[in-house]
Amino acid sequence: MVEPASLSAPGCQLYLVAPEKLPEDFTARLAAVLAAGEVAALRMPAAEPHAVARVLPLTRSHGVALILDGAPVMAAASGCDGAHVRDADEAASARRALGDLQLGVFCGQSRDAAMRAGEAGADYVSFGPAAGDTACDVAVIAWWADLMELPVVAEGDIGAGNCAALVRAGADFLAVGDAVWNDAAGPAAAIRALLAAIAAA
Repeated sequence: MVEPASLSAPGCQLYLVAPEKLPEDFTARLAAVLAAGEVAALRMPAAEPHAVARVLPLTRSHGVALILDGAPVMAAASGCDGAHVRDADEAASARRALGDLQLGVFCGQSRDAAMRAGEAGADYVSFGPAAGDTACDVAVIAWWADLMELPVVAEGDIGAGNCAALVRAGADFLAVGDAVWNDAAGPAAAIRALLAAIAAA
């Protein structure tokens, strides 16, 4: 399977996270978002397997990697570009299930977990809020970006108003979800604002 070209582009990119429960008009909303600006990847909930078939032609046409949240076996079988697992201890088995497909591993704020994920074959690691917090630790993003070549995703409550520090710290991707889908001006406007904020950082 050909890796979407946008995943290899330089600079900080947007990694879109779909709602856990997809609205009925999700495909139409996604089409508007992808038309508004460049998105590198879309993470879909594993609980919505039938939606993959509807979304895949759209992501393919825009060069967006479709990543299934969990369920690497299902990701490989359904034609997704990869899977995202939430525990570094799952990385080795997920790598075997995915073959050459993309593997992302959420590591919380743990540097040790991120290094273990990298050793197990992750294609990217993601850092995000610890329990009871909403923000990604900028320091851990900067540490990883300074020392490691493996791409790093910043997760958390990220929007146009607070993404600059993560971009400057070296995040390769910003995982954005609620800030896009719940934006008062609409998801397309949120994407344009995020891209402008990234460019200005």
